[in-house]
Amino acid sequence: MKIIVGLGNPDPKYKFTRHNAGFIILDKMAEERGAGWQFNKKFNALTARAEDAILIKPQTYMNNSGLAVRAALDYYKLLPKKLGWLARKNANLADALIVVHDDVDIELGKFKAQPDRSSAGHRGVQSIINQLKTQNFTRVRVGIAGEQLEKIGTEKFVLQKFSAAEADKLKKIIPEIIKNIAKK
Repeated sequence: MKIIVGLGNPDPKYKFTRHNAGFIILDKMAEERGAGWQFNKKFNALTARAEDAILIKPQTYMNNSGLAVRAALDYYKLLPKKLGWLARKNANLADALIVVHDDVDIELGKFKAQPDRSSAGHRGVQSIINQLKTQNFTRVRVGIAGEQLEKIGTEKFVLQKFSAAEADKLKKIIPEIIKNIAKK
């Protein structure tokens, strides 16, 4: 079984913001598979079962996403248990965990899927790394970089909604992202 996590912020005011690219992709995956979202209080996350995977949208807000991810991996017994936290340090979770998130270092309309990468300053990803004691999981980095990024700064940029043109660009790449995730 695979855990596929989309990162974002749960408040409705963030629904179509750049920082919620992970939620947007997972919503489309769930829709295509006919999977409905249900709140799971054990994980503090919305979850949907889709064939051989569990889709998860943490409801912890971006910077605490690792809490929900660790709870889900513990529940599904996907974390090494043999030596407790010692065994978890640098555990290889690349086949068990895929995290889909926005990335300001990649141009809008492009994405990269890579295992075992640092957070590169993404606080949601860093939260997961901190909670799991490993960065060895697969990240699907969805590009959101645009012209305004340098003008207004990263924090404001990621919390702004996609423009209509940007949303169209993202929609065009979603099928390719989903196909890539399915191959993992």
